[in-house]
Amino acid sequence: QVQLVESGGGLVQAGGSLRLSCAASGRTFSSLPMRWFRQAPGKEREVVGTIMWEPYYGDFVKGRFTISRDNAKNTVYLQMNSLKPEDTAVYYCAARFGGSWSERDVYWGQGTQVTVSS
Repeated sequence: QVQLVESGGGLVQAGGSLRLSCAASGRTFSSLPMRWFRQAPGKEREVVGTIMWEPYYGDFVKGRFTISRDNAKNTVYLQMNSLKPEDTAVYYCAARFGGSWSERDVYWGQGTQVTVSS
């Protein structure tokens, strides 16, 4: 079992930055692929990015976000720059322990709200 706790969300003006953190406990963190998702009201959940050794991102990121991990701290980060109002969503981190990113193969955090004002 893995417990994930996100932090760092909040209210920021357009063009600003936030850094989200996801602290993991309970299993060998370094062996788990990690992913950031987001979900805005009325919209489907979308993948922000994924990291195991090297990060890769959803198309909408366009160089604005950076995912990193610190295995010594059991933490994955999402640095978000040049934020836009359309980035407003609940951001979730997830750890994959199974063979896919489906619900049954993933541990989820509780989410953290990011609100970007125009």
